[in-house]
Amino acid sequence: MASHTVVGRPQRRIDALERLTGRLQYAGDLRLPGMLHARLVVSPYAHARIRHIDTQEALAVPGVVAVLTARDLPIAHDDGTRKGQPLAREEVLFHGHPVAVVLAESEAAAEDGAERVRVDYEPLPALLDPLEAMRPQAPLVRHQRAAVSEEVQMHATVGGEQAAEEEALPPNVSNRVHYQRGDVAQGFREADVIVEATYRTQWAHQTSIEPQVAVAWLDPLGTLTIWSSTQTLFYAKREVAKVLGLPAHRVRIVGMPVGGGFGGKFVLIEPLIGAVAMAIKRPVRLAFTRMEEFLAANPAPQAIIEVKAGAKRDGQLTAFQARVIYDTGAFPGSPMQICCLLMGGAYRWPNLDIRGYEVMTNRVSPGAYRAPGAPQAFFALESTMDELARRLGLDPLEFRLQNACTEGDPMPDGTPHPRLGLRECLETLRAHPAWQERHQKAPDEGVGIAIGGWPGGLEPTSILCKLEHDGTVSVVTGTVDLTGTNTTLALIAAEVLGLAPEKVKVVNGDTETAPPAGVSGGSKITYTQGMALLRAAQDARRQILAIAADQLEAAPEDLEIVDGTVRVRGVPSRSITFERIAELSGTFGGKYEPVVGRGASAISRNAPGYAAHLARVRVDRETGQVTVARYVAVQDVGFAIDPPLVHAQIHGGVAQGLGWALREALVYSADGQLLTASLMDYAVPAAIDLPPIESVLVEVPAPDGPFGAKGVGEPPVVPVPAAVANAIRDAVGLRLTELPMTAERVARALGCLAS
Repeated sequence: MASHTVVGRPQRRIDALERLTGRLQYAGDLRLPGMLHARLVVSPYAHARIRHIDTQEALAVPGVVAVLTARDLPIAHDDGTRKGQPLAREEVLFHGHPVAVVLAESEAAAEDGAERVRVDYEPLPALLDPLEAMRPQAPLVRHQRAAVSEEVQMHATVGGEQAAEEEALPPNVSNRVHYQRGDVAQGFREADVIVEATYRTQWAHQTSIEPQVAVAWLDPLGTLTIWSSTQTLFYAKREVAKVLGLPAHRVRIVGMPVGGGFGGKFVLIEPLIGAVAMAIKRPVRLAFTRMEEFLAANPAPQAIIEVKAGAKRDGQLTAFQARVIYDTGAFPGSPMQICCLLMGGAYRWPNLDIRGYEVMTNRVSPGAYRAPGAPQAFFALESTMDELARRLGLDPLEFRLQNACTEGDPMPDGTPHPRLGLRECLETLRAHPAWQERHQKAPDEGVGIAIGGWPGGLEPTSILCKLEHDGTVSVVTGTVDLTGTNTTLALIAAEVLGLAPEKVKVVNGDTETAPPAGVSGGSKITYTQGMALLRAAQDARRQILAIAADQLEAAPEDLEIVDGTVRVRGVPSRSITFERIAELSGTFGGKYEPVVGRGASAISRNAPGYAAHLARVRVDRETGQVTVARYVAVQDVGFAIDPPLVHAQIHGGVAQGLGWALREALVYSADGQLLTASLMDYAVPAAIDLPPIESVLVEVPAPDGPFGAKGVGEPPVVPVPAAVANAIRDAVGLRLTELPMTAERVARALGCLAS
């Protein structure tokens, strides 16, 4: 590994003081002159026809200025997605579907007004079961056309060839994929052991501390500015301009600090609040309540995954077959395709057949949630692999090592795997004391392992690196800092330019001031934007050295940079400071061009991040309560530019994964009413619920990443549900196939409770 002075060493977050002292201003803190507060009126039905909306009583509330319905919004392009239909027009499609927006001088008045909007609904049959909805004769979930959403696919760059065939799809099936290799029937005939199971996961919410919030203002010159807690500036600008029929130069998106996103804050309320501001001609603020967040945001969808897998006695895999069904709610856009690719891409299956279906139901439409599609995929896959190993009498870790994919092995779509560190993670876990001591356990205590991975995202991006008059450096980016990526960018620039990190400032520009950049999601910022910055900083360094060489009368290759000073190697007295170089290139009559480094990247190779996890659990046979006593997460991070941030990402991912595994689910009644619409009912793990979490970093450098780094945010959530399920199997012999594995569910499986 090359020697570095800044990257790879623990550093303090550059925004730590602002965050810890509460000085950071979020979108919800904005107050503009004349600003109105918006409150949504949402449907109490999962499916109904809107017969009439009476706004008179609401308009009589003191402070209420207007009540807008779909017909009042200047929507120019309704493409059948939620962005194009921010308010229901004639038909509500899920419990919580917004039907009107009340605007008032205060939040309290807006709330009072929303309670007084009278909507006459004609209830319609609601389809809530995706298996029922995908029947050819099932009634329609919606009577308007649907369009495919691209936002989930922005997290991971996936695709490739599918099996060539025609398949008639029922009306409620909005998308399908089919990956095929070899002859699965022959593979199962060759198998000595076959495992079949159906796995189910539930709807799960991102539960960010900050809900969806945005402020919009149409200025007197006709420019629509939206301040938003979005994860993406330029995509939001494009979508708002398209929906509202505005030219690009009349839409400006200002990304505010994000109080948690996890994939849920791409483009949801921005077209709505923009349309409202255009209609009312005043600044408007919309901040979801926690209940609206649960009802009308974009959680992770439920999945039903039917798996059949076979292997020979010596551990060689023979065949894998799966049918993957994703509930995409009332609008398309589930991570079904990502799930199918990941399920068939971790191990060497000579024969596979994977079919995926995205099915519409009368539920809220899904969005991305940290590693969208991957926790579901690996819960099914790793539970099956664990069961295969048990029935074969093989060590579960060695069984995985025997069959793990390596560089060049084909993905289900035929694309060869790039360099990946899956085997290295498994080997590191094998040597860990937690695995070595797995047989030392008390009664009803078990140890389970699982792998999980993420293909990584790709997106063209650009960035600027400029020298300031005082010798410091500013990095101008169009990305949003979700998890400390600004600190990572500062470290990259500091390393290249020979500066202390505190002399680098990262500026998060808006769509008018920053160069085009990709979305903050899918573990791609360090990999793509970091590489662009590496090039921008190298460009700035070349410019600095060229000026210094001219001033010092030396060749650039004979110069070195030490703490913001350029000096001749071996002759430190011959030197020039960055401050002097800035003066020579940035003042009146200056001799040189300003130092502005420009960098861009359009990386075409993924950098998969894989992890191998171990969970030790205790199961209370009387109550079904599962306690995770110890957790070890081994992850390939390529290169840890800022190790504390990387460890923090892994710890946070494991915490969310434990929520998936044991507690979290959006629960609906038989008629589609959301029953867990508050934090009193939706069970997010608290700090007291978490075990000691040990994160172990493996570094298999990514060829295209800055200093070999790859994305680290997505993988740590992925193996957790499977690792816990496998530990429960080891503890009490139960193979649980449905998430979350609540105490009640475990107790029923143990026979402690009546069915």
